[in-house]
Amino acid sequence: MPSLLFAVVLGACGSTAPPEVPAAADGSVDQVLLEGREIWGDQCSRCHGSDGGGRSGPRLNGGRVIERYPEVADQVDLIVQGRGGMPAYRDRLSAAEIDAVVRYTREVLVDAG
Repeated sequence: MPSLLFAVVLGACGSTAPPEVPAAADGSVDQVLLEGREIWGDQCSRCHGSDGGGRSGPRLNGGRVIERYPEVADQVDLIVQGRGGMPAYRDRLSAAEIDAVVRYTREVLVDAG
C-alpha cells in the first residue's frame, strides 16, 4: 500500500519518469543509456523536465540538444563547467556518468517531445 500511495502522490505532482531506453532488435538494452536515464532522472529532470521539455532549464528534447550543441564536446563542457543557471557537475559526476547522460539526451530524448 505505501508504494501505491507514493505513486499516487508522484502522479498528483505531475512527476513522470524519463523516457525509456528502447531495446535493440535482439531485445538487449544499452547499459550506458540506462545509466544515462537514471542520471537524467536524478540530476537533470528537475530543471529540464523528465522528458526534456524544459522547466527552469531550457528544453532539450525533440532534437533541441543537438541544435544547441552540435558538437558533443560542447555539451560535455557545459555539464562539466556549468554556465549561467547551469551548475557545474565536474565534482558530482564522473566522466563516464557525464558521457552516459550526454548519450541519453542525444539518443533517447532526441525523439521525446
